[in-house]
Amino acid sequence: MEQAFTVVGVAVPRLGLAEKVRGQARYTADLKRPGMLYGRVLRSPHAHARIVHLDTSAAEQFPGVHAVLTYRDVPQVRIDADLLPLEPVVRFVGDEVALVAAESEAVAEDALRLIRVEYEVLPAVFDAEEALRPGAPQVHPEGNLVGGKTLVLERGSVAQGFAEAAQVFEDSFHTQMHAPVGMETRAALAEWHGDRLTVWKTSRAVHASDRQTLARVLGLPLEQVRVICPNMGGGFGNKDEGRLAVLVALLARKAGRPVRVEYTRAEEFVAGRNRQEAHMRLKIGVRADGTPTAIDLRATMNAGAFVASGMNVTRRVGQGALYLYTCPHARFEGVTVYTNRPAGGSFRGLGAPLGHFALEVLIDQIAAALGVDPLDYRLRHHVTGAGQPGQRLTPPDEILPDEPVEGGVPFSSNGLRECLLAGAERIGWHQRRRPNGSATGSMRRGLGLAMGVYKGGIGREGEAAVRITPAGRVVLAVGGVDVGQGSATVLAQIAAEALGVPIERIDVVMADTERTPPAHITAGSSTTITTGMAVKLAAEDAKRQLLARLDGIPQPFELEPVAGRTEDIVGTARVTSGSREFLTNAFAAHFCEVEVDVRTGRIRVLRYVAAHDSGRIIHPRLAENQVSGGVLQFLGIALREELYLDRRSGVTLNASFLEHKSTSPVDFPPIEVLFPAGPDPVGPYGAKALGEPPVVPVFAAVANAVANATGVWLRQVPFTPQRVLQAIHEQGKGLQ
Repeated sequence: MEQAFTVVGVAVPRLGLAEKVRGQARYTADLKRPGMLYGRVLRSPHAHARIVHLDTSAAEQFPGVHAVLTYRDVPQVRIDADLLPLEPVVRFVGDEVALVAAESEAVAEDALRLIRVEYEVLPAVFDAEEALRPGAPQVHPEGNLVGGKTLVLERGSVAQGFAEAAQVFEDSFHTQMHAPVGMETRAALAEWHGDRLTVWKTSRAVHASDRQTLARVLGLPLEQVRVICPNMGGGFGNKDEGRLAVLVALLARKAGRPVRVEYTRAEEFVAGRNRQEAHMRLKIGVRADGTPTAIDLRATMNAGAFVASGMNVTRRVGQGALYLYTCPHARFEGVTVYTNRPAGGSFRGLGAPLGHFALEVLIDQIAAALGVDPLDYRLRHHVTGAGQPGQRLTPPDEILPDEPVEGGVPFSSNGLRECLLAGAERIGWHQRRRPNGSATGSMRRGLGLAMGVYKGGIGREGEAAVRITPAGRVVLAVGGVDVGQGSATVLAQIAAEALGVPIERIDVVMADTERTPPAHITAGSSTTITTGMAVKLAAEDAKRQLLARLDGIPQPFELEPVAGRTEDIVGTARVTSGSREFLTNAFAAHFCEVEVDVRTGRIRVLRYVAAHDSGRIIHPRLAENQVSGGVLQFLGIALREELYLDRRSGVTLNASFLEHKSTSPVDFPPIEVLFPAGPDPVGPYGAKALGEPPVVPVFAAVANAVANATGVWLRQVPFTPQRVLQAIHEQGKGLQ
């Protein structure tokens, strides 16, 4: 008999929501400290140059200026493998050159204009393929191929698989450089008390990234560094990447006063981390009945000037090709390339939406060539709960990866079939879909679908502390960051469920390295499954201790104030999430209906259904919001959003909301969200990853719907009217 839940699975009020709605929530840019100065950044006007002379004397003497920071003032300790705090070589238009701390932002801006910089302009390269050619300008001394080699992952032998194929299909796909466009821009505030440092900043990793990096670069013991993220106005994966925390800390130390730096919107577009441009070549071999025999994907990623988590982005491009369809032979080759573009980094889903775009569009092309309904093709050939054919390579005593390559290992749960069937029924697939290109007239409608597989958030170490006070309150301390997804509420629900108390008794402390145990980065959709399991175990530990002290108290107990008891009861737990027996992945199937005006090329999304297997849903409303928000975010990227770069100068051309046409919920219909699958045995209370899976199938679902409406295949994101019209013209599918 399945366990009955009282808090898990209930849409309780979101913690902190009232403060955000009322404008009372404090973000980093809202904070002020006594004597605080304001910092601004001088940025490079050149895509690639060497600083040969730097004169800051006039800026230093300007009234109201307290410190100027240049590469001469910083430790030569790397923040990332390719990133120093500052250096005399700049690698993109917008790269950091110097910082000023002053009594106001206006004074700091005026002082920046007084800094005299003489540059030796160097040759620049903006295209990834050009950067790999012999004689190309070297962005870094080690060369333009990140890591010095290509990433190659293979199961079986694709050469053998293609030899066994009755037909081979091949196509190329391209995705754009684009920005996360979080509502909050980057900000950091640093304050020193002697040799102790406190930094408040926008972050997704106060422990695992910021604190450790600050201590290492500044040469401080870890215990002398405190990092706090007060609230996050949309994380989307990359606000811990870059130089900001280190530079603000160094500037504050030089000024002898607290300093806050907040990016402008233009700076966020240019100097924040973007999603890299990608070019993909995909080849799939199938038997006469359509069974895949080999899948081979090659991706070339334009990482920009610095890579940050770029190699992880590249790795994630290949996961769909390696594991979404049952196939004995699969290969992924990823090439990550430095160029003089603005730096790339993490963004929701990393490379998964890119690789799935190529995979799911080519699968639709295969189904069309074979005369098979694309839904039926996926029902026959998607990876099942048994996993992939082949042999297990992970030693039996080790936790299995959630980005697997090997075969021979089953999934802990796999609800792809349930997602496909539920989504198809909701959108009326069999009743309403017509053959590709059969619509006529100037306004044509079509239905499309795409699947997705995503890492399950396992393999990270999570800690939690649950303290029961004499007053009957429960203080939950976790070091992770609620980046806007509502994790504070979900973790409080898990604690309340484990303790058997109302959620109103739970007080949550997060994202403060002084008040919380160490935590992993909020990334890879790992918070619920990893930190959530630690919270569950810590709460159960606290409950056991309480019951031992209250021997003889009848069940169920109540956490009422206990007369005479003055000490806290503290339960703790540390876990490494995952399984030695099963692969844990999240799955999704998305269905999209579009209307295409073949005269103008405009695509209008009429309806969207997203069916997800994320195990047991802890908070239904937050989960629905996660899915609908992710879909809406990536519909905008699919149809419109792109950062444009001048290929001669390297200048970002649309670094403002006036030119960068971001979309909003009013641009699209409500997203219908389904959770048809059951609980997973690995995660806490049966939960699996949810934060990033909603963005994975979006590009392909829209492209396949357009193909159904018009008979035209779109291979380049975003699907702008110009590109739609060009594809219609090239493929001869215009008005008859």
